[in-house]
Amino acid sequence: MKKYFHHIQFWILIFFLIRLFHITNAPLEVAHNWRQTTVTMVTRNFLETDNNIFYPRVDFAGEKTGITGMEFPLLNYLSYLISYVFGYAHWYGRLINLFISSFGIFYFFKLIKKYFSEELAFKAAIILMCSIWFMYARKVMPDTFSMSLTIIGFYFGTNYFDHQKSFKNLLLYFLFCLTGILSKLPSGYILPLFSFFIFDKKVELKSKIIFSLASILFLIPVAFWYLFWVSHLVKQFQFWHFFMGENIAQGWADLKINWLLTCSNFYDNALKFIGFFVFVGGLIWMFIKREKKLQKIFFISSIFFFMIMLKAGYTFAFHAYYISPIVPIMALICAYFLQNILPKKIAWFLLIAICFENIANQQHDFFLKENCVQILNLEKDLDAISNQKDLIAINSGDCPTPMYFAHRKGWIASNETLANAVFVSEIKNKGLKYIVVLKRAFGSQILLPYKIVFDSNNYTIYQP
Repeated sequence: MKKYFHHIQFWILIFFLIRLFHITNAPLEVAHNWRQTTVTMVTRNFLETDNNIFYPRVDFAGEKTGITGMEFPLLNYLSYLISYVFGYAHWYGRLINLFISSFGIFYFFKLIKKYFSEELAFKAAIILMCSIWFMYARKVMPDTFSMSLTIIGFYFGTNYFDHQKSFKNLLLYFLFCLTGILSKLPSGYILPLFSFFIFDKKVELKSKIIFSLASILFLIPVAFWYLFWVSHLVKQFQFWHFFMGENIAQGWADLKINWLLTCSNFYDNALKFIGFFVFVGGLIWMFIKREKKLQKIFFISSIFFFMIMLKAGYTFAFHAYYISPIVPIMALICAYFLQNILPKKIAWFLLIAICFENIANQQHDFFLKENCVQILNLEKDLDAISNQKDLIAINSGDCPTPMYFAHRKGWIASNETLANAVFVSEIKNKGLKYIVVLKRAFGSQILLPYKIVFDSNNYTIYQP
């Protein structure tokens, strides 16, 4: 077995298999179950309502259709296609993300190997696998999925310049970057790194022009989706939910106010503490040694990622997964430090320590949040008293997760809102049939002056 230990493919497979543990779990783990259910309900609606990819719909828009502007639903649609053949299951999205993210790690390795060294690439890929990517690569979320597609596309883009006039590499660059950036816009922040080739005098002008035209060509549908179609859907169907950024001035103000949480995304969430200190060591060492290539990679990627941070603002500070696009760059600089300044035995010891700390702090993601398990019975209990077309309201605040497990459509609201008789009267006129009051998971107990049709330790269902 020893001969396999130094092959990145071996470790990618091992990490793939590890993350298959509880892969079929409902999206009820501790971290960001709400974000996953906004993906899974779109997938289920493709299967049950309308499979037009241009009209994604959620379940918590009340009496409206639920169609709304969001990230291009490629991950959702791939899950739908599998569900169309085998029947619906939410965990197809987990498996697709894990599969694509694993390939993303492999092409990240190939990129680093091509421009640095195989040993450096190996360490960087291992660090990336154990980073925040370890957890989010198995979630029904498009973050590592989209970044992986973009990394694969970036690799083939560099191949185009290395093997000029290769239509195959140009086509693969086009397809993977198109799908990656469409799936999640921030993934495109690495495209400016192609300036290495655009400003290289050794590359012929014709190749630069063809490459630039191909880039513009795939950015057109990206611009169409995010600059026109998203707002068009929101305006036409009168429902907004998905965060598409705020103005830069407000984003900067939010980051300053929440600067501790913003910083924690780097020193805690991205690589954990040992990894972050190694990353800082790599930054210092690359300036001491005047590693121009690494410095340029860091500066270019940092500038454009900071623009994403400004656009995200408050959301970046409060949501860990927003850090995931920059983690490959951080992993590269970590690996550079381990490779170039430390004795080999100490470097491997630190690498193992980084992996151990990261995995130990993410193992909880393999298990369901205990106080949420009872929500799995919500659909069955509602089926006993109603049909799936009945509109309901749930006291889960802004969290859509219970609505997904109810397998219904309707409204999500706070206790205070549902205690307002005027509000309940208004939505009853729009078709409300039942109110679900969650007592533990995603809500808290509240007594309402309506007929009780179901009651348990976990939730009460009222008929207003």
